[in-house]
Amino acid sequence: MLQPVGIGKGWHMREGQQGEPTSHAAFDAIVAEYDRKVFNVAYRILGDYDEAADVTQETFISAYKSYHRFRGDSAVYTWLYQIAMNNCRNRLRSRQRTQDHSGGSLDAGWADEATGEATTREIADLTHAPHKLLEQQEMREKLMEAVQSLPQEYREVVILREVSGLSYNEIADAAGISLDNVKTRLSRARAMLRRKLEWYYSAD
Repeated sequence: MLQPVGIGKGWHMREGQQGEPTSHAAFDAIVAEYDRKVFNVAYRILGDYDEAADVTQETFISAYKSYHRFRGDSAVYTWLYQIAMNNCRNRLRSRQRTQDHSGGSLDAGWADEATGEATTREIADLTHAPHKLLEQQEMREKLMEAVQSLPQEYREVVILREVSGLSYNEIADAAGISLDNVKTRLSRARAMLRRKLEWYYSAD
């Protein structure tokens, strides 16, 4: 039976499940390299730490079960992002069915690349934090709010491009859309973000 041991601590797979990959060490290495990256993408799309953790676990469980069918037609990380994106979309659809409106909580923050911990849930200590750091934190919060407010299809491509650094072709594979759609959505998303943040920049 598959037994994931928590995000960021290494996942160790027990033998005995039919269809398991022949090399457990190989899959453990994949998890060790990409679990934080998958979590950060899920967190930025969903805006909820616990849901992102669940999606990350679901993604690697699904990947593990289908690992023997992975032919290498795309890069491993693109394949993982594709699974994660589908899981995120399922979460958003479920959320939409139980709420009057969808969208991530604006109280949630960006996840730190190294630790996976939310960064904007902490209130800055005004007596110790330099003024510049406070401005940077405020800017991250405003940017997060703007990205979270984008329609889902635009939010996805922005996160895959600007956060994960995927190429246009890799985004097309991960999101399951055409290359032209990637370019169009990114262009529109960036225009939306400029409009949403224009007031903030003009106030300086």
